Amino acid sequence: MGEKSLLHSVAALLFFHSIVTSSMAIPSIKTDQTALLAIKSSISHDPKNIISRNWSSSAPVCTWIGISCSSRHQRVTSLNISYMNLEGRIPSELGNLSFLSSLDLRNNSFYGTLPQELPNLHRWRLIDLSCNSFSGPLPSFFSSLPNLRVLNLSHNSFSGPIPTSIGNLSKLEHLSLNRNFLEGKIPKEIGNLHHLTSLNLAFNRLTGHIPLPIFNLSALTVITLTSNNLTGELPASICDNLPVLQLLYLYGNQFNGTILSSLQKCDQLQVLSLSRNEFIGSIPREIGNLTWLTEMYLSDNNLEGEIPKEIGNLQKLEELTLNRNNLKGPIPASIFNISQLHFFGSAGNNLQGNLPHSFGQGLPNLQYLYLGMNNLSGFIPDTISNASKLIELDISGNSFTGFFPKSLGNFEFLEFLNLGDNRFISLPSTSELTFLTFLTNCRRLKELVISENPLGGRLPASIGNFSSSLEIFIAYRCKIQGIIPKEIGNLSSLAMLSLFDNEFTGKIPKTVIGLKKLQQLFLRHNKIMGFIPYEICSLENLGALDLSQNQIFGALPSCVGNMTSLRYLYLAFNRLNSSLPVGIWSLGDILEFIASSNMFNGPLPPELGNLKAATLIDLSMNNFSGEIPTTIGGLESLTDLSLAYNSLEGPIPDSLRAVLSLEYLDISNNHLTNEIPMSLEALSYLRYLNVSFNALSGEIPNGGPFVNFTYQSFMSNKALCGDSRFQVPKCHHSSPKKPKQKRVLHIALYIILGFASITVALVGLVLLRRKRKRQEAHQTHVLPSISHERISYYELQKATDGFSESNMLGTGGFSSVYKGTLRDGTLVAVKVFNMQLEGAFRSFDRECEVLRSLRHRNLTKVISSCTNSDFRALVLEYMPKGSLEKWLYSHNYFLDILQRLNIVIDVACALDYLHNCYPVPVVHCDLKPSNVLLDEEVVGHVSDFGVSKILEVGESIARTKTFANCYRWLHCTRGQVFNLTTSQYFYSWFFTI
Repeated sequence: MGEKSLLHSVAALLFFHSIVTSSMAIPSIKTDQTALLAIKSSISHDPKNIISRNWSSSAPVCTWIGISCSSRHQRVTSLNISYMNLEGRIPSELGNLSFLSSLDLRNNSFYGTLPQELPNLHRWRLIDLSCNSFSGPLPSFFSSLPNLRVLNLSHNSFSGPIPTSIGNLSKLEHLSLNRNFLEGKIPKEIGNLHHLTSLNLAFNRLTGHIPLPIFNLSALTVITLTSNNLTGELPASICDNLPVLQLLYLYGNQFNGTILSSLQKCDQLQVLSLSRNEFIGSIPREIGNLTWLTEMYLSDNNLEGEIPKEIGNLQKLEELTLNRNNLKGPIPASIFNISQLHFFGSAGNNLQGNLPHSFGQGLPNLQYLYLGMNNLSGFIPDTISNASKLIELDISGNSFTGFFPKSLGNFEFLEFLNLGDNRFISLPSTSELTFLTFLTNCRRLKELVISENPLGGRLPASIGNFSSSLEIFIAYRCKIQGIIPKEIGNLSSLAMLSLFDNEFTGKIPKTVIGLKKLQQLFLRHNKIMGFIPYEICSLENLGALDLSQNQIFGALPSCVGNMTSLRYLYLAFNRLNSSLPVGIWSLGDILEFIASSNMFNGPLPPELGNLKAATLIDLSMNNFSGEIPTTIGGLESLTDLSLAYNSLEGPIPDSLRAVLSLEYLDISNNHLTNEIPMSLEALSYLRYLNVSFNALSGEIPNGGPFVNFTYQSFMSNKALCGDSRFQVPKCHHSSPKKPKQKRVLHIALYIILGFASITVALVGLVLLRRKRKRQEAHQTHVLPSISHERISYYELQKATDGFSESNMLGTGGFSSVYKGTLRDGTLVAVKVFNMQLEGAFRSFDRECEVLRSLRHRNLTKVISSCTNSDFRALVLEYMPKGSLEKWLYSHNYFLDILQRLNIVIDVACALDYLHNCYPVPVVHCDLKPSNVLLDEEVVGHVSDFGVSKILEVGESIARTKTFANCYRWLHCTRGQVFNLTTSQYFYSWFFTI
């Protein structure tokens, strides 16, 4: 009876367990569904509505797109939503997919950091998050995924070091971390991954040597370390334990030493990429034993010696690059018999000798051949046409001689042909360049270069028979004679035509109207005559036109003003006359305009100031008259200006001081009068100045760039005076004596005005204080909180153009200030602290302490900051008017009495806020004109709190070395005071005003 009862109990328990188990199966798949719906809700952009429409609780989870389930447990085992252009974050609920073994999110726009719950997924075998925007450090939790075989995090924005814990992924076979921002050294722990077959760490910022344990991973078939900052020599044992290595990519690092002969032990190697490193020595002959090699890249190193003929043994070789080394000797004939070769480059070496007579016969698959910039010589064999698949051929910059072979016209697929800078000549039996007729058979030709050959002869009319695919024709310095054939207008796709430095005669053909896609036309230094045809104005895409050094005459066509794409216009050394057409001043995007040495006349109109983008204007050696227009000051991008040898008169416009980028200024040999404006001292980049042979008078400026000029800049003027080094008389600053009574009246007037200003200021301050008492302090003074997030060093470097001197606004005791533009276009002042100076850390910390909670319209606003181990910077509101010191002590700036009074009130309000309206009083300790900045409305802002002091209740400041800097503001009667309170500081400053 008891046994039967026990059996009943056991049966009941088993039945209950089965019920519980079956009931738990439903919540399990429900858990997966909940996790997937959380992923769905975190997707902010689903352009094809795949997930939004398909992932629905009304359908079974295992039928959703991208979802695979196990047949046994009916749980989600695979999530593949790759190539859907999705955008969003990965939620923590992903970690609840406990049966998940494969996750493929590649080629989307997921961003943010990876959730910390992912280590819960112990079944993972594949993780592919490539081609997204994930960021942050690489998580170390991957080490808790014992079954992981594939980890692909490439093409993201992960940063920081590679965690050493990655060496715990004992079953890992494929590791791809390429194209991120990873830094530091490659961890030697990767050498623990004995099943690893593929390692890709390319395009990061990794440094140091390759750890030796990596070369012991005998299963490796692929090593890709391209484009890092890796250094050192390759170990002699590099191939001792890599028996199946097939691809070795070390391109774009700083490896040095020699290319090892022991590489021959990697006898399965198919790709060897060592370009753009610092390898030296010769190419080892043993490399010819790598008979499986299909690609070998050795360009951009410091290799020497001859190309080993053993390379000809590599009969599977398809691509070989040896460009830009110091190789010498002939190209081995054996290379020209590698029948599989389709790409060969050895440009930029010191190779010598001739091409073999059978050149081309053994290269039936050759498509790209680059032999330029060597010392090769001899003829081009007719057999070259046997390389019938050639697409690009460059033999420029050698010493090839003779005639162009007729067989060049047999290349059916040829798109690029560069024969320039050799010693080719034309056939003596004809006056025309007949080889061009042969080349018209190359119907796919896009770019043809024959420049810098002593060809002579004429362009044949058949040049118009080139196919419509021809885009670039370059034939400068070829001694070509005769006219430009009218048939050239048939080249409807031509984008660049360069025929300068030849001996062309005749006129510019009107058929150029057919060159609708032409962007660059260079006809400089020929013997072209006649008018500029109006048809040239129809070239809507023309960006550069160079007609200088010809014999062109007449007026510049008025329609030139319609050529809105024009950026470079060169007309110098012709016989052009009349006035410049009005339309030319409407070319607001032109960068360089040179019309010197012609016969242009008339005044320079105010519209000259419309050329806002121009960096160079040269109108010298013409007959321009009248005054230099004051609108010239609007040319803010101008670096070079020459108006020399004209008939200009009147003063040098003071507005030139606004052209702050000006480096070269020549206005000599005119009839200019009056003084040289002192304001030109502001042109800090000016390195050349010539105002000689005018009728100038007065004092020669002696500051700014004038410190570097000599007497040669000022010769033969009317009555200049100044420093003796200018070889002019000294200036006499004598002024007539005023009657005593008049002087007394002037003095009295100044005193009255001074006291009146102080009285107005005091009244204004009293009223301001009374008003403040009626309002809450934060309503009156508090500005909006800082809205910008912390800014990275990279963005600051980009915003300030690498902290360039051209953007420097000034320097101080512990810092330098640069002008910058943030990504959103905000102009800022970046205060960079010099961490090498003692006290810089303290100055930065103190300024942060003071400014982090101060908000007042008359205090310089802090936008953000940037800190790391050796860099400190504050990002401040930019003040376009600069410092008060500049306005007070410079001859080029002026403040009227009302502006001065307003600035006094602004500073007083700032001090009152610091002393009385902030919970703990703050004394600036270094208040001076250079620390008062002015915004666009000339409102004063107190800045630079690097030596400020926060006072406790009743505290005063003891005089220190730092505080001594501010005594220029203190009244002399207070100079002996040992301790200074906020009230005394305010009183002393105000009394000084």
